[in-house]
Amino acid sequence: MAKHHVLVIPYPAQGHVIPTMELAQRLVEEGLKVTFVNTEAIHKVVTSNLVQNDGSKDLMDMVSIPDGLEPWEDRNDQIKLAKSIVDSMPSKLEELVEMINKKDSNKLTCIIADDSMGWALRVAKKIGMKRAAFWPAAATTLATMMCSQKLIDDKVINKDGKPLNDDMIHLSDSMPPIKPSNLPWMSAGDVTTIELSFQFAIGVAEGAMLAEKVICNSSLELEPATFNQFPQLLPIGPLLASNRLANQTGHFWQEDSTCLKWLDQQPACSVIYIAFGSITILNQKQFEELALGLELSCKSFLWVVRTGMVKETTTSFPYGYVERIDSRGKIVSWAPQQKVLAHPSVACFMTHCGWNSSLEGVINGLPFLCWPYFTDQILNETIICEIWKTGLGFRKDEEGVISKEEIKSKVEQLFGDESFKDKALQIKHKVRSSVNPGGLSHQNLCNFIEWIQENHAYANEETASV
Repeated sequence: MAKHHVLVIPYPAQGHVIPTMELAQRLVEEGLKVTFVNTEAIHKVVTSNLVQNDGSKDLMDMVSIPDGLEPWEDRNDQIKLAKSIVDSMPSKLEELVEMINKKDSNKLTCIIADDSMGWALRVAKKIGMKRAAFWPAAATTLATMMCSQKLIDDKVINKDGKPLNDDMIHLSDSMPPIKPSNLPWMSAGDVTTIELSFQFAIGVAEGAMLAEKVICNSSLELEPATFNQFPQLLPIGPLLASNRLANQTGHFWQEDSTCLKWLDQQPACSVIYIAFGSITILNQKQFEELALGLELSCKSFLWVVRTGMVKETTTSFPYGYVERIDSRGKIVSWAPQQKVLAHPSVACFMTHCGWNSSLEGVINGLPFLCWPYFTDQILNETIICEIWKTGLGFRKDEEGVISKEEIKSKVEQLFGDESFKDKALQIKHKVRSSVNPGGLSHQNLCNFIEWIQENHAYANEETASV
């Protein structure tokens, strides 16, 4: 019997690959066949870390196409990578679709593209396939990008995305106001990089306009004002492997599961979990202040210190630090984060405010200590602290450093005020209801799958000639 066959393509960054793979897993669970397309560089690291026997082998094919960069080129330069992708990958994707439809009896009928890969939706339209955009970050960030032209027309920003004044930006009366400096493209660095980042944001907006469906890894309960103002955005999240009692896939680093045994030995609600994602970089001064702040807090902590997290060549802890904190601190290079956050000993989450991490904290009812690094993470901090009211941010000193005293103070404030935990638990229950049968996110996902399956025979005839 023929299977409905979908091509899914994420943007090549961990915060995009993980939720997009989770979406693909949900499609597979519903009996759809999925071809999951990574860049060659990402395909290599993802497949090397895939969990064996995850149940998707028969219905999910993991394939890759080149991103246009040479193997030795720096893929941490996001602007360079994005330009190379747009220049080289569309033709490669067309060739891949043609090859699959010649060899596979289950012809591709739909492309689901990360909205940061909007060019893939143009490919889908060109060859007559259904097209859907998936947005893995906060819907509020996407809405901000979708309003970029209106912001230009209203003389809020110029044609290069730079704010024309310091007035708060109101996308609607019901949505939270945005500081001009918190616009997603404004933390990119120098003027040229900001301009290029703004062009990237415009491309995201164009992708959303081109898509027949736009699905978001969020829920109405988390961003009610945004989803009410932009009804074309459909919340289907949070998409987390833990929701279906499965292992997370799509991570780029090998996880150190010894930290789970360490957590087993800690009292309930006693541990600070610190993890800043896959991109955040600290200078040595800030790294040392964080280390000393955790020591001063007198709390137990589990800290993820990945390779390359510090600007300097090697990561150096303060003299004697590891020995001093040995009895109450655990340091690992990467952690099974969804399992860590679900552990009863974890009390709060010090995070870079990436949307995946934010959702993982929410679904486990944890309050946050917010340490955003760039782009949408700054807006996410506003959502956490001012909308959900489940977290605290840090204040930088005159040198732009978060001091050890500031860290100690905010830890004490969060642990000493039960209202943060109470609000976090309230949101947890609402969000869990949304992803369960009968909830809005669950129903939206079911409706989306039904849309994919509509007119399947006709779509096969259309794509058979590609």
